[in-house]
Amino acid sequence: MKCPECGAIDDKVIDSRLAKDSSVIRRRRECLSCKTRFTTYERIEETLPYVIKKLGYRELFDRKKIIEGVRRACEKRPISVDQIEAVADAIEQELIERQEKEVSSKYIGERVMAALRQIDDVAYVRFASVYRSFRDIEEFITEIKELSELKEAKERQSRHDVRRDEEQGIQDPH
Repeated sequence: MKCPECGAIDDKVIDSRLAKDSSVIRRRRECLSCKTRFTTYERIEETLPYVIKKLGYRELFDRKKIIEGVRRACEKRPISVDQIEAVADAIEQELIERQEKEVSSKYIGERVMAALRQIDDVAYVRFASVYRSFRDIEEFITEIKELSELKEAKERQSRHDVRRDEEQGIQDPH
């Protein structure tokens, strides 16, 4: 492994650990030339699909693009790097499990938006506004209204569930 400090290729592994989900090995290394310590990550190389872009050309799937897009949407929001990486990991894993040779960028964008909708409304709207290329303020307002209606429906369902549980608790002899 090439040292990021001096460029030497001789190093030794100081520590190896499995990452949280056991799909990545984290290695701490030390350069034998300059003694700089650095971290590398090792993962199984999975067969990932080609992404069919809007204009019809194809490129290999790159999880870094998902991370970068989600990171930009989440700027100045209370969302951790781990949450952002979890979105990319989940989408990447889904694509691996689907075992398709090609997938549309539209499908990936929709999966990112679904994940962001669960994490943070503001990040979702930011991503959607760029991804869907809103042409005017009306499209933006429509998206926010739909998000608001969805949130209200979830809150109503939650209140209904609580009332039902309370009623069942009162009637339950245990």
